[in-house]
Amino acid sequence: MDLQAPKGTKDMLPMEAYKWHYIEEHLKAIAHEYGFREIRTPMFESTELFTRGVGETTDVVQKEMYTFLDKGERSITLKAEGTAPAVRAFVESSMYADAQPTKLYYFTPVFRYENVQKGRLRQHHQFGVELFGSEEPSADAEVISIAMSAFEELGINGLTLKINSIGHPECRTDYNKRLKEFLTPHYEDLCPVCKERFHKNPMRILDCKEKSCQLIVKEAPLILDHICEDCNDHFTKLRKYLEAMEIPYEVDKGIVRGLDYYSKTVFEIVNKDITVCGGGRYDYLIEEIGGPKMPAVGFGLGLERLLMTMADEGVEIPEPVRFDIFIASMGEEAALKAASVAHQLRKKGLKVDIDHMGKKLKAQMKYANKIGSRFTMILGEDELANNTASLKNMESGEQVEVKLSAEEIMQMVKRGE
Repeated sequence: MDLQAPKGTKDMLPMEAYKWHYIEEHLKAIAHEYGFREIRTPMFESTELFTRGVGETTDVVQKEMYTFLDKGERSITLKAEGTAPAVRAFVESSMYADAQPTKLYYFTPVFRYENVQKGRLRQHHQFGVELFGSEEPSADAEVISIAMSAFEELGINGLTLKINSIGHPECRTDYNKRLKEFLTPHYEDLCPVCKERFHKNPMRILDCKEKSCQLIVKEAPLILDHICEDCNDHFTKLRKYLEAMEIPYEVDKGIVRGLDYYSKTVFEIVNKDITVCGGGRYDYLIEEIGGPKMPAVGFGLGLERLLMTMADEGVEIPEPVRFDIFIASMGEEAALKAASVAHQLRKKGLKVDIDHMGKKLKAQMKYANKIGSRFTMILGEDELANNTASLKNMESGEQVEVKLSAEEIMQMVKRGE
């Protein structure tokens, strides 16, 4: 076949869709338990939203965005991450004028032009939560607890929560001076991108994926050792909240996250050296995008990586029953009656199928077995004449005679559950 899905993209086929539905329903339920409400933002945004919000020196902006000019010569970018669009919608719709905090969640595709990795595609999908309006460390702990609860309820064990604080911009101004002093002797060994970052935002060098840069920063000073008293107090209180909620954690001074909007708390949830969730506080992004000065905290969780982690951990996702009943038919009159009964049963909430291929009765029964229908029923001339039919439980083999009444058939199917 000449035409194939673009590199880094993947079709969600019907035999896999139930797994996505399963995790999405669980994540929605958890978000609702915490009082979060859904938001949906466009697939593309003005490029400026990401350059201003995410940061010009980040890998996302410098290397990974799908950016193009539309027919009006406007620079447009496919959604590169979920937080900045959610903040843009929050500001544009004046949700900041409502009672705070504002709690939002979303499912969204994300587009990154990067090397295809295990569990990370050029179009992948994220579940994210954003909590606007609170600067309290209890908000950070609540956001973290949503992610940890989600993994726990989905049956994933062996996770490690790693937390750090990168302070606020004033903290980083002092820290960047120290970091530049450390990096100066190694400047010529930095990759070309990091040489540019050295002058604009040296802290981004800590997040570089080039091995040469990773070796250089291995002994670099750590931001947690240079944050101010207020930021340190916030971090201490966050740890107390996590301990009160009995959420185990590790302090990892090396976490800085890959986006410029973070401040104070940053965290990652790791499974076997793979980051399955990451987030933190971003107290200046709302103001940067044009809203009022307002703090915020959130996270993003990759759904492909979540499914991969569940598979690696041996967590089985139950496959739903595709059909409650298959109505086989012999002859045109029986086929019409099958369609009528199926229509009535579907209105009552049953999953029902009939023959659409003109198959013989034996082939219809083979098909019913192949699709895993829980019950089968055969309609022919005798059944139509008597207004009854035999309903067979495919698991037990038990057969009962029922009237051709949607109500009675419904009761017998429910009784056989």
